[in-house]
Amino acid sequence: MINKLTQWEMNVILNSIYNGIIAVDKRGYINIFNKAAERILKIKRKEALNKHVTEVVPNTRLHKILETQEPELDQQQIIKDTVIITNRVPVKDEKGNVIGAVAVFRDISELKKLANEITNLKEIQSLLKAIINSTQDAISVVDANGNGILFNPAYTKLTGLAEKDVLGKPATVDIAEGESMHLQVLKTKKPVKNVPMKVGPQRKEVVVNVAPITVDGKLKGSVAVIHDVSEIKRLNEELDRAKKLIRHLEAKYNFDDIIGKSKKIKKVIEQAQKAAKTPVTVLLRGESGTGKELFAHAIHNESSRRYNQFIRVNCAAISDSLLESELFGYGEGAFTGAKKGGKKGLFEEANNGTIFLDEIGEISEKIQTKLLRVLQEKEIVRVGETRVRPVDVRIIAATNKNLEKAIKENRFRKDLYYRLNVMPLYIPPLRERKEDIPLLVNFLIKKYNQEYGRCVEGVSKDTISLLMKYDWPGNVRELENVISRAMINMRYNETTIKSHHLPVLEANILKDFEKFSPSEDIDIDVDVNQTLREMLDSFEKKVIKKVLKSVNGNRKLASKKLNISLRNLYYKLKKYDIQPD
Repeated sequence: MINKLTQWEMNVILNSIYNGIIAVDKRGYINIFNKAAERILKIKRKEALNKHVTEVVPNTRLHKILETQEPELDQQQIIKDTVIITNRVPVKDEKGNVIGAVAVFRDISELKKLANEITNLKEIQSLLKAIINSTQDAISVVDANGNGILFNPAYTKLTGLAEKDVLGKPATVDIAEGESMHLQVLKTKKPVKNVPMKVGPQRKEVVVNVAPITVDGKLKGSVAVIHDVSEIKRLNEELDRAKKLIRHLEAKYNFDDIIGKSKKIKKVIEQAQKAAKTPVTVLLRGESGTGKELFAHAIHNESSRRYNQFIRVNCAAISDSLLESELFGYGEGAFTGAKKGGKKGLFEEANNGTIFLDEIGEISEKIQTKLLRVLQEKEIVRVGETRVRPVDVRIIAATNKNLEKAIKENRFRKDLYYRLNVMPLYIPPLRERKEDIPLLVNFLIKKYNQEYGRCVEGVSKDTISLLMKYDWPGNVRELENVISRAMINMRYNETTIKSHHLPVLEANILKDFEKFSPSEDIDIDVDVNQTLREMLDSFEKKVIKKVLKSVNGNRKLASKKLNISLRNLYYKLKKYDIQPD
């Protein structure tokens, strides 16, 4: 009974084991075949017992174990469509004699299938991660508790927060301004779209779209796609500035428009290009007609402010009282006729851009004081107001005056001079770079061909020689006038400018005064010891002084009466050292 009970207990135990067990006697006949073996091998126990193992189990090796008497451990075996891992060992009696063999095995088909699924899942995860990491939009994922579990590189780049700063942290950790849309979505289980907020230490402006993550009807978290709109906003502002620039057509020239290959002009261009890369205040110095305004345009267009306003102010052409309100603006009721609500000044109009103050040496002491404040404090006060208004304006000033002399005569503030003279650029007169004259002439011919509808091809050698000998007191502007008049003097079938086409250079001064009658009482002294040039200069000086006196020193009226430009008048006043009475 005990033996039977023991046998029964043994069967219970064997059939309770999850692994398959097959045992054979020393002849190779099966005497143990448990239920797990039935399940794994799909062979009935009654069909296997008392049969030779080779008849029951294909490619078995249990009979080999009887022969070799050596165990075989962790061996993979394929039986039909089932893959098993088996351990085969010999069974010995007390004397060491082999009395049988046993195989213990388990089905790993499901495990392999599961492993493949896991491998596939890992591949899918890797693919998804690669997709998320390669997208340009920032992505953040939180779990159902609102703690961060996934962030892509675009998120780090946008917010400036590393993964360690946000992983496992609450969804609010990256928000600089606004409410967490992750938490709202987790609460409502509904997506949100295009919500503006600011994120990260740099307070980047973004819009976020957040959606819930649901698996089998259960909320597992939420995913947010974050779009950086600061760059879009910057591009829109840049577009607006570009439109404004196109609309106003202010800064028209760049360094390519400055013609010349002489050492002097190349040196000043190089200095100007360096200055353009910085916000430094520039003082352009040089005679009238040398191209100071051209350099101002080019410096602005080469600078980081090129998409903002470029405003030119001729300080000499506007009266002091008007110039102050034009530059700094005025408040409501500042004076009779003031606009309701006041008016912006040119410094405010040029905010974030450049203001070019031409003829800076002509401004009054009062305006000098206010300009010094702009340079030192970067702020202005409108006429009639006390409110301080910040401005960010790059100042480029120009003058043909001797500012150092003006300082000694107390006509120009020394502190303003040093503020303006941070980066002085001396534009050489044309007489100091005559080797550039042929280049300038060719450029001007092309320019006026287009304007006049002509087909002039060039100039003769004699003409160039004549132009090279002249000292050009009016500089490039005078050369422009000469070439323009020469082309007008040409017949339409003529293609080369010759010397007879040129106006008489030495006689140009006399032509300015053709409208004056002898009754003007201007003496013409003839000194045989003087050259024609010196006599003409003496006559010109007397005429200018006479006209200035007749208009009570009003330079604008004097320039009209003399039929010359205001710039040209200022040049001649400096040349002859004519001081206002």
